[in-house]
Amino acid sequence: MKKRPYVLASSLALALAVTGCGGGGGASSNSGGGETTKAAQENQASDDSGQDQADNSGQEAAGSADRDISCTITLATWDVAAAKTFDELDLEGRFQELYPNVTIDIEEFNAEPEYFNSMKIRSSASELPDLMFHKSDSMNQYKEYLVDLTDTAANKDNQIASEYAIDGKVYGIPDRKANDYVYYWTDLFEEAGVSVPETWDEFVQVSETLQQHFGASDPEFAAICMGAKDAWPTYPLMEYGPASESGDGYYWDFMTTEDAPFAEGTAIRTVYTKIFNLFQKGVLGADPLGVTYDQSRALFAKKKGAMVLNSPMFLTAYLADGYDPAGLETFYLPFRDSKDDPFNLVTQGDCFLTVTQHSENPEVARAFLEFYYSDAWYPDYIASISSDSTMNSFPKELDPVLQTASKLQPDVTFVTYGAGESDFIHMVSETKFDCKELGVEMLTEGFDLDARFDELDAVWTEARSKLGL
Repeated sequence: MKKRPYVLASSLALALAVTGCGGGGGASSNSGGGETTKAAQENQASDDSGQDQADNSGQEAAGSADRDISCTITLATWDVAAAKTFDELDLEGRFQELYPNVTIDIEEFNAEPEYFNSMKIRSSASELPDLMFHKSDSMNQYKEYLVDLTDTAANKDNQIASEYAIDGKVYGIPDRKANDYVYYWTDLFEEAGVSVPETWDEFVQVSETLQQHFGASDPEFAAICMGAKDAWPTYPLMEYGPASESGDGYYWDFMTTEDAPFAEGTAIRTVYTKIFNLFQKGVLGADPLGVTYDQSRALFAKKKGAMVLNSPMFLTAYLADGYDPAGLETFYLPFRDSKDDPFNLVTQGDCFLTVTQHSENPEVARAFLEFYYSDAWYPDYIASISSDSTMNSFPKELDPVLQTASKLQPDVTFVTYGAGESDFIHMVSETKFDCKELGVEMLTEGFDLDARFDELDAVWTEARSKLGL
């Protein structure tokens, strides 16, 4: 298996950096749906979604492509830890048991921004890889380039793929599902005399106490290691906060119906004000915008930070780096104001495997996707990463580090997250609203949050009028 690390260089280089089976073109459709559920309701929904399950054996997953075909198919990912696992578990060798003359070229990017910057350029040049991973929101933006996977066995056995359908068609199969966690060092909590918080105010107080206790003697210490220089790590607060505060996983779509969604009393203004006030307390360390995500993980491993807000992918990367998890536990981030309020927990599918319409060997690419979610590959793969399984046929038990969160807070209300339908995508394009970049703005000196809310409402109203919403 050929593995090619990608570094963002120039637009021309990115546009030309394609090998294997490329070429083609295509078109597709619109947006998806979902709902907020209790834990028991979600489990029932998962059981019901498997009613049309197909055979998940490797042979059945081989598909109808010519078994003797000789070609290279490209698979692109931003997940460095997953790419390493592909190599360790011999992804190519296993697929070659079905298609002996097919090689797999892994295009590996170091981070999501450079990955999607590259794919955006290549989509315009009809040079997308045969298969590529997507986030839940990016599928809507690339829908015209993706193949309909609704009738695949992988989709029929997947617990949540249908929740991310676009105009009734499934274009991507999530290979994991997860909610976010607060990773924390139990010994640092004990030394500072704090306990796991159950409300937002308690979380703020715990963060302040940790910062004061350890920061007094260590100028590099951060109660919360965020890596905000990369912007995207602010997402557990800035992207999921409105959904958790409101209890509406499709809050972004609700915003498209409002002229002033950032006005006083709205869920997004309320939660963003909470987050801004937290940032003002210095709990992200002395230089929160000078530390990258990878650097913050290294600092956390050295216990120069007490907490990290992230998904199970953080644990996968942490363990892949060779760090010791002894003393590491998790809890769920409490956005609620009172212990009497529901404990809303945002959950979603991630790493959606898609087949692009630029593939010169679409039947082989489709066969690979079926293989990926079959017993020839998926059970060993999902067991090797920290996230939960999305396949009815292959349930898994979470890592002990992640199990501690559900033991501490067993009674949660799951809020299924949707990244926004086409109206929201158009509004974002028109207004340039970026929730994660807004989180970075909040960390800049002299930032006026109330003035920013007024600006956002003004451009939002104008954009709705222009788009006829």
